[in-house]
Amino acid sequence: MQTKPDFIKLRAEQTAKLREYAALVWQKRGTLNLTSVRDEKEIMDRHILDGLAAAALRAAQAKGAAVKAADYGAGAGYIGISMAIAVPNAEIALVESLERRCMFLEWAVFKLALKNVRVLNMRAGEGGRAAGAQLFDFTTERAMGKLDDVLPACTRDLRSGGVFAAYQAADAAYNPLTAQKCGVSQENIFEYALPDGKARKLVIFRKL
Repeated sequence: MQTKPDFIKLRAEQTAKLREYAALVWQKRGTLNLTSVRDEKEIMDRHILDGLAAAALRAAQAKGAAVKAADYGAGAGYIGISMAIAVPNAEIALVESLERRCMFLEWAVFKLALKNVRVLNMRAGEGGRAAGAQLFDFTTERAMGKLDDVLPACTRDLRSGGVFAAYQAADAAYNPLTAQKCGVSQENIFEYALPDGKARKLVIFRKL
């Protein structure tokens, strides 16, 4: 089934916080190789709006309930931090293997005064629970690779009934046996376009 995620309504202070986050990325873009965009607006249009797509999906499914979520391969935090700002009752774990990016994430979380975010310096699927992480209600990834490679890592610490949202290219495909081995089933595909017209796709899986 293919459809579009609903819009998420943001308060003025949330929009201001997202712009503040974009400014932090822009400030550190060169030293940490965070992005190749030309200006802060492009950070909003290309990256943060992507994060808001996952936030809208999570908010709609949670229906106001507090959730525990993980953004795997968090990078500069485009998905996880945007989600933390847009859905403040969600507890977000930013999972990133590169220490220098984790340093940026810690700094950004501090500057933005986000109380619902923690940073985990590890690879997706490596010792999440051993490091004190609980099972997650919602996990997501962007640009980590093909679905057959990311499914095992990104669904390992997903609770039964939990949802995994994978940002994928238009021609995304995977071996059904991979999903079966991971104990998940594809539930939906959300399609939308960014302001520059670039087509985006979220492939949604649910843990059985």
